[in-house]
Amino acid sequence: MTSQSSNVTVIGAGSWGSALAIHLAKAGHQVRLWAYEPELVQELNQSHTNSIYLPGFTFPESILACNNITEAIEGAEVVVMVVPSHVFRQVLVKASSFLMTDAVIVSCAKGIEADSGFTMCEVAEDALPKEFHRSLCCLSGPSFAKEVAASVPTAVTVASRSARNAKLVQDIFSTPLFRVYTSPDFIGVELGGAVKNPLAIAAGMVSGLGLGHNTLAALITRGLAEMTRLSIAKGGQMATLAGLAGLGDLVLTCTGDLSRNRTVGYRLGKGETIKEITSSMKMVAEGVINTKTVRALAREAGVEMPITESVYGVIYQDKSPQQALHELMTRTLKAEHE
Repeated sequence: MTSQSSNVTVIGAGSWGSALAIHLAKAGHQVRLWAYEPELVQELNQSHTNSIYLPGFTFPESILACNNITEAIEGAEVVVMVVPSHVFRQVLVKASSFLMTDAVIVSCAKGIEADSGFTMCEVAEDALPKEFHRSLCCLSGPSFAKEVAASVPTAVTVASRSARNAKLVQDIFSTPLFRVYTSPDFIGVELGGAVKNPLAIAAGMVSGLGLGHNTLAALITRGLAEMTRLSIAKGGQMATLAGLAGLGDLVLTCTGDLSRNRTVGYRLGKGETIKEITSSMKMVAEGVINTKTVRALAREAGVEMPITESVYGVIYQDKSPQQALHELMTRTLKAEHE
């Protein structure tokens, strides 16, 4: 753990970006927080609250909120990207003109870009000049925003092709209440974070249908098998998916009431339509978009992912959760590790 203060910019003032800004400021860093909404910037700077995305928390007064991307990025040693996956490229390209050449970029967004099938670090490699590629890291793991903001003990993983930059991010983020492990496998870390989203929708449907712990345990276990198959097919490591960014995040988001994806699934299980659910939510449930992108990636890679296919059927093909469950349970019988 480091006692040295760094200049850190967090891009995105949703619940997760706000929680990380609070955490980093408490850790002693100089933090700027970029928000898309001018009225939110005003609230953050004047009241030190975020009533839209993270109500109930007072932000350290040292955090400076900005709406101007130039002001937010200028002089930042570490830039933490925490915007939804579908706008990640757009915001990163806008920010790239103002990045210092030695800045470290940390993706904390969990998703897959629809058009390219890229993870967020792959999007960054595609969008940024080559000199920034070694600076890319991703941070993922079981970490609800409200619990991180409340300083509940948490453990996550940071991955990078550069061991030096992974260690740098580990040192900057780590505190006695926020433990960071390093990994060289950012494909596995990022795919774990993306694939768990549609699986959490499935878990929510299990609860919404009033089913039991047997069903949920089976879903998590077989979901982990899907996640692992896809990750290995794309070059990830099996051990990564057995760790915090895989199994850890999957268990959290499939069982925790703070999970937006699980909430979407729960409401689907109770009979609501996806349009009714998404129109009533202030914050993006990444799993709705990720279900489509993960399914497309799996099909392109020739990887069988029946749970993800079932969630896709409910969200995009008007299948009922009951029908999707029946189809899953009556698939052709096979060996477990086939």
